[in-house]
Amino acid sequence: MASMIANFRGASLAIATAIFLAGSLPASAQGGPGNTYGPYWQPPVVKGGPAPRLPDGKPDMSGYWAPRFNQAVFDIENHPKPQPGVPPGKGAIVDPPDGKIPYKPEAAAKAQDLREHHIYEEPEAHCFESGVPHTAYQQFGFQILQPAGYFLISFEYAHSYRIIPTDNRPHIASSAKLFMGDSVGHWEGDTLVVDTTNQNGRTWFDMVGNFTTPNIHVVERITPVDANTINYEATIDDPTIYTRPWKIAGSWGRRIDASYEQFEFGCDEGNDDLQHYTESTGGTAKAKQK
Repeated sequence: MASMIANFRGASLAIATAIFLAGSLPASAQGGPGNTYGPYWQPPVVKGGPAPRLPDGKPDMSGYWAPRFNQAVFDIENHPKPQPGVPPGKGAIVDPPDGKIPYKPEAAAKAQDLREHHIYEEPEAHCFESGVPHTAYQQFGFQILQPAGYFLISFEYAHSYRIIPTDNRPHIASSAKLFMGDSVGHWEGDTLVVDTTNQNGRTWFDMVGNFTTPNIHVVERITPVDANTINYEATIDDPTIYTRPWKIAGSWGRRIDASYEQFEFGCDEGNDDLQHYTESTGGTAKAKQK
């Protein structure tokens, strides 16, 4: 079982790494001091000037960004010991202080069962959208646009996007369930507060079975620090499976290379993993396997 899980996760990461390396980075951005590309790559901290402003005085966060806490895609919880297919590391949870999800006993048992026996059900491995807040620390980048009255996020992965109105309007009918949910925002000073409901409960927080339900409620706080850094935090609540709300936090870094382009990551079931890409496409296989 452990070998199967490792192979499955390895194949998923290989696909992500290969596409990221082949498509997302201009030649001028590859390499560079202190940068490791692929699923581990995180934008370097480059201090910027004051965050620019829109005509209405709100922060202008438009541009291309990537998370600096994308190690959480492996396991959102702290995981100091290696697991099959998952390197040891720190998750994204800052509350509770132990970095663990405050599951109720029956929910903890379900997460463990998914981890041990159903890892092949990982939603992203089947090209489903990642949900909220998973998209905030995905290993691929995204573009922010701010037309009047909206905060838009276009993700490189799987044609995903979020359209967030900033007028604090009511949520859509609770009967409508979506992979990315229904997000409504409002400004508190320079912080955009985004309330997300109506998710369908078919997403995971990571690759190791930390699951969601349709009752998940997420409140995000998105705050620019300077022109090149945005602080991100999200409080997650679901009284059906948690004993209390819990919080994740990290930051987004601007893509400062002027030649950077966001390419399409068209996720399709049946993609080849890295070992099966042919030499002509940057892989190691001599010929396409049938």
